Amino acid sequence: MTPAEYNKVVDLYSDNVYRFILKNLRDKEKSQDVVQDSFEKLWINVEKVNFDKARSYLFTTAYRTMIDAIRKEKYKSSWDATETLLHAHSEQYSDVGEILEKAIMQLPDDQRSAIMLRDYEGYSYKEIEEITGLNEAQVKVYIYRARLFLKNFIGQPEVLI
Repeated sequence: MTPAEYNKVVDLYSDNVYRFILKNLRDKEKSQDVVQDSFEKLWINVEKVNFDKARSYLFTTAYRTMIDAIRKEKYKSSWDATETLLHAHSEQYSDVGEILEKAIMQLPDDQRSAIMLRDYEGYSYKEIEEITGLNEAQVKVYIYRARLFLKNFIGQPEVLI
């Protein structure tokens, strides 16, 4: 196809392609972008495309470009929604630190000591055994029971509200 034939294709089909894309996208700016991208692709392949097949090539290219734009928009919107959820802020006040402290105060002394030494201070089981005078199996059981209690306590919706 020659540049003169390309210009003729633009004159003949630009409005039809635009209306076709606009009916599907229902967005003027996005439709214009798709049509422009389609004519750009036609121009890039102007020497490979026969003038008689230009209409078919142009509509096929516009359709595929439109599908790509829709997919990109869906991906972008799902990504934006994910970011919004990650950074969401609740209007209600709930200080998890206060709730956790309240829960820890309800633990039996042995469990509270073991969990505080392990999770807050970072001591190993062996070191906790030496500090508390409990054997290692008891330390592990107390920590497990304390974590289970804390999980159940914090997991209650009425506690967080």
